[in-house]
Amino acid sequence: MSSPRPVARPKPPRPTPPKLVDLARWLFIASAVIGMGRFLFQLSDREMLIRELRAQQPGLGQDELDAAATGGIVFGLLLAAGLVLVYTLLANRMASGRNWARILLTVLAGAGIFFGVVRLIAAASGFAAAFGLVVSGVDLAFGVVTMLVDAVAVALVYQPSVSGYFRSVRSVSADQPPVANGL
Repeated sequence: MSSPRPVARPKPPRPTPPKLVDLARWLFIASAVIGMGRFLFQLSDREMLIRELRAQQPGLGQDELDAAATGGIVFGLLLAAGLVLVYTLLANRMASGRNWARILLTVLAGAGIFFGVVRLIAAASGFAAAFGLVVSGVDLAFGVVTMLVDAVAVALVYQPSVSGYFRSVRSVSADQPPVANGL
């Protein structure tokens, strides 16, 4: 005699993300794109890159400096594109209700805000100039915009109405515990 097969219960549909979560997703992605724009602006100053390389490696010839600058720019572009891709992936996971992605984005945004504030303080106090670091106004403007976008995105994903969304997705995605009699 065979035991009856358990009836598969259909999973309830995933809740749709609230508008605040969707807005936060796009803000996180925008922050990454703005950061990439900042990086591209820094990489566009090829002469500064060659000066820095010459200061670090005075024995290199001009051809070697040009090759190193080109390699650095290509590597930087690949790194920037990869970071935008990672931020997009995390933001999409967060929008689909993954709490771990929300926490990871919060940590990344918090670190970005912290280092941005440190950069602003160093530039405003003259501490950066004392160590020979040049911080342009455009760089600071990109940094302030990125910090503001990150802060707004983090604030949005921790609103009380949004926290309920992450709890509801977790309860929907959890597998049903097996019943003792197999039904």
